[in-house]
Amino acid sequence: MGINTVGVIGLGYIGLPTAAILASKDVKVIGVDVNPSTVEAVNRGDVPFVEPDLATYVAGAVQQGTLRATDVPEPADAFIVAVPTPFRGDHEPDLSYIRGAAQAIAPVLRGGELLILESTSPPGATRKMAEWVLEARPDLSLDGADGRPRIHVAHCPERVLPGRVMIELVTNDRIVGGLTPEAAEMAKELYTAFCQGEILLTDSTTAEMAKLVENSFRDVNIAFANELSLIADKVGVDVWELIRLANHHPRVNILQPGPGVGGHCIAVDPWFLVDAAPEQARLIRTAREVNDHKPQWVVDQVLDAVRGIERPTIAALGLAFKADIDDLRESPAVEAVRRIAEQAPGAEIRVVEPHVNQLPSEALKGQVVLARDVPSAVDGADVAVLLVDHAEFRGFRDLLTALPRLVDTRGVTLGNDAAGSEVER
Repeated sequence: MGINTVGVIGLGYIGLPTAAILASKDVKVIGVDVNPSTVEAVNRGDVPFVEPDLATYVAGAVQQGTLRATDVPEPADAFIVAVPTPFRGDHEPDLSYIRGAAQAIAPVLRGGELLILESTSPPGATRKMAEWVLEARPDLSLDGADGRPRIHVAHCPERVLPGRVMIELVTNDRIVGGLTPEAAEMAKELYTAFCQGEILLTDSTTAEMAKLVENSFRDVNIAFANELSLIADKVGVDVWELIRLANHHPRVNILQPGPGVGGHCIAVDPWFLVDAAPEQARLIRTAREVNDHKPQWVVDQVLDAVRGIERPTIAALGLAFKADIDDLRESPAVEAVRRIAEQAPGAEIRVVEPHVNQLPSEALKGQVVLARDVPSAVDGADVAVLLVDHAEFRGFRDLLTALPRLVDTRGVTLGNDAAGSEVER
């Protein structure tokens, strides 16, 4: 069965770029999202979030008639599921969005379809998605038993950097894991339509683990840099200078510290490994705890700077989880602002985030206001805290350096243009 039509379930930061790039290759794509405003935006050819080059792809595909959006799945030859996989409770994986997608797809299946889970998932999630589909459609099967039509199920984790998604979807290698070798081969054929990188085949659980391991490796290395910044502060050493010197060793490459770790991937994925093997994942758990603690350390620096001031004015620069995007998911900057508001209830907090038009609800307290720009935010402020190294902020380096009190979590005012961990991918 050839794949001429693809349903993409979830039109977020991964689903919409995947849908658009497939549609640019003359594949008929039906995008599905539960958010009516997202569906309406895509059908107008608009993009509901910031991602370079994506708007051109979406507008072109909609105009050519190869991409449209709806709120319920329709019959297709293949389905790509790209829905959120957050955690709940004590960092336990929440697979409810995957289950909802499976139950929504099941009624429109005819047999022979390929189902691909792209959502970053704990080990075994792809098989669970297949089981949920078959619960709703017992007339189908994975192996053709009793003459029932087969469905083919695979996992292909996304591995792209926000801000470079449209480039890396094409150039990055991909890992494809099937519940069966046939499903893996079918998925490989689909991704070959746009992926110029190597497509590596394995089983679904190994593919799920590969993405978690990649991000956990980076999380552990970020934790080393963040912990080093705490130690350097304690002993009175400039951490940026320390890392610069240490990295002159030919076998040392310490990352840059920051205010924590954000984004849906690195801040979340390691917990899936901890949940899968809690007794064994001791280093991974510790790294997560170090990085999760870093926003409070930043808050403590800010509060120390305004100690004794009855109603301080605090300028907070940046809310996104990394530079030059509008993605606030799991952002340590948002968490820091939220905690400052809680722990300094009398303060006025002026937030500058050039990539969003309104404050997220989790940071919205009575004393938090969205400032127009950096100069207006820092004018008369008792302290400024630089949380995100947006290119726009680097343009105000001289202004920030001249401030009497500045907490620079990214090293921008030290001329560190590689600031930020370069890792929140």
